[in-house]
Amino acid sequence: MEGEAVAQAAEPAGPAERIGVFLLDDHEVVRRGLRDLLDAEPDLCVVGEAANAREAIARAPAVRPRVAVLDVRLGSSDDGGDHEGIEVCRELRARLPRLACLMLTSFDDDEALFDAIMAGAAGYVLKQINGSALVSAVRTVAGGRSLLDPGTTARVMARLRGPRPSGPVELDRLSPREREILELIGQGLTNRQIAERLFLAEKTVKNRISAILSKLGVGRRVQAAVIAERIRDRRTGE
Repeated sequence: MEGEAVAQAAEPAGPAERIGVFLLDDHEVVRRGLRDLLDAEPDLCVVGEAANAREAIARAPAVRPRVAVLDVRLGSSDDGGDHEGIEVCRELRARLPRLACLMLTSFDDDEALFDAIMAGAAGYVLKQINGSALVSAVRTVAGGRSLLDPGTTARVMARLRGPRPSGPVELDRLSPREREILELIGQGLTNRQIAERLFLAEKTVKNRISAILSKLGVGRRVQAAVIAERIRDRRTGE
């Protein structure tokens, strides 16, 4: 018995826990390349992948990754794929608050960058990045650090502090229910969360948000969120 105890104590410790990474990209070749790159690292491990937003939202919570590498654009803008990866970021962050999302894109697009930051992304890199730099980026966001340089942050803050919308005129056009939804958009809630909070169908919320954007004279959800934030600031300052 004593010898067995010594033998058990002498067993080497197991490998350190690897950082789980989830991949979302609509190109199989890109996903395969990312998987091979990340799995080759001793501290990283791809735990799941998806080719579209629906698959990502269904699969990622089940494997509970530490980092999600998300393609910003899924499909084409004609079929609604433009910036869809950012909506996935917002949805997954709502379900997995500790998840770090690293947005991956082929385009240096200020609109997408702004939307990604507002959705809670921890980093934003171009697909032209080399392999070692991408591995470093995954480790950076996994460690709880941001991969946004000061210049990028300054651009986003400038957008937030930009010209104030006329506000009251547009808000007068919103129904009480639409104002309620606008406030929840400003809190960063997803369509699903808004639907659950207000006991509405998710499709109804989507249609209501389209109407809100039209009445406010803006084209993007994030712009409505900024308006909601400014309204909340005005109320706080009164």
